Amino acid sequence: MSESAEFPWRKSTWSDGTGGGCVTVAHLGADCAISDSRNPGPYVLVSLGSWRAFIAGVKKGEFGRVASGAPAQRPNPSDGA
Repeated sequence: MSESAEFPWRKSTWSDGTGGGCVTVAHLGADCAISDSRNPGPYVLVSLGSWRAFIAGVKKGEFGRVASGAPAQRPNPSDGA
């Protein structure tokens, strides 16, 4: 979908001025639009419940990084993991 300037976009507090982590989110009632602020235009529309479940998973470190931004511990292939 194309980005709408009319959406109430909010930039992630994790975004920095160096070009990393630039996510914008617009809460639209029962849905959320998610966009890359470095590449304005397309966005993804998901249900509010799905967005909240995703954020909860990020905070739990379920996607390879912990909420603090530090890399999660990854298995070392030489350990047979």
